[in-house]
Amino acid sequence: MAAVLRYQELPRPVRTGLLVVAVAAGYFAAGRLGLLRQVVVDGARVTPLWPPTGIALVCLLTLGLRIWPGIALGELLVIVSIGPFGPSSVAIVAGSTLAPVCSYLLLRRAGFRIELDRLRDGVALVFLGALCGMLLSATAGSSALVLDGSLPLSQFWNTWWPWWAGDAMGVLVVAPLLLVVLTVRLQRGVGAARWAEGALVLTGTAFLTVLVTRTTLDLLFLVFPLLIWSAIRFQLVGAVLSVLLVSVLVIGAAREGTGPFEHQSTVGIMVTLQALNGTAALTTLLLAAVVTERRNTYLKIEQACQALTEVVARLAHGDEPED
Repeated sequence: MAAVLRYQELPRPVRTGLLVVAVAAGYFAAGRLGLLRQVVVDGARVTPLWPPTGIALVCLLTLGLRIWPGIALGELLVIVSIGPFGPSSVAIVAGSTLAPVCSYLLLRRAGFRIELDRLRDGVALVFLGALCGMLLSATAGSSALVLDGSLPLSQFWNTWWPWWAGDAMGVLVVAPLLLVVLTVRLQRGVGAARWAEGALVLTGTAFLTVLVTRTTLDLLFLVFPLLIWSAIRFQLVGAVLSVLLVSVLVIGAAREGTGPFEHQSTVGIMVTLQALNGTAALTTLLLAAVVTERRNTYLKIEQACQALTEVVARLAHGDEPED
């Protein structure tokens, strides 16, 4: 508490500077983590899941547009950590900064709420925050590589779409997870049976994902019943944890070339991987938002009925209703 008070007493520019540095550090750390799962597509390094995009968007949603230099600085540090900084790096930094900023502005325009308790919030995050906003980073990065000769023009789209898909998956998987941490409060009085059910769902999801990624049969779709169960029973918390678990395990299997990814080309692996991760994130996120919105509607109706019952009871006893 004392540290918070001291922070609030600092001049506004100093506080903004500290936030920028913190965002850059978080972006860089997430970038280094994402690079552990990178693949090389026609000479370009791309990742099936790029966590920094989700972190950047959540920082913008919670801290405001003032922290955008932290995103640029974090991307710059990531690039420098893996190779020399050249002319194409400037375009990559610009695209990686503009993409989450664009997503943030689109979400604000759509009236997005970080609680993700409405269907419109889930739809906005998927289509505006992830699929639309990340077009900028993929386009800027791939174009820069073509212009400086690092990437043949004929391979532009083979690099563009994995880049776009990886950035979009960072928003779809990481952003909801961070928003859950920031907004969701654990309910009191949750029984042991509820905790046991949650543990069973996550354990079953992990076991089934490992199983279907160790057989050459195309059985990846079998994970969807458990993902749907998580979203319906535990809403956003269950959805984000289950999707994160599936994404990490499937990406690991794809990198090892096991199961359905065996004997596939790099492009084929990326197609299968992104189709699964994208569909899983889209299905669970929207389903969780629908269930949460319906539950909130029921609660409001119940409160209204209770208030009406109290008014009727007072009227029956001859009391004046309160304003």
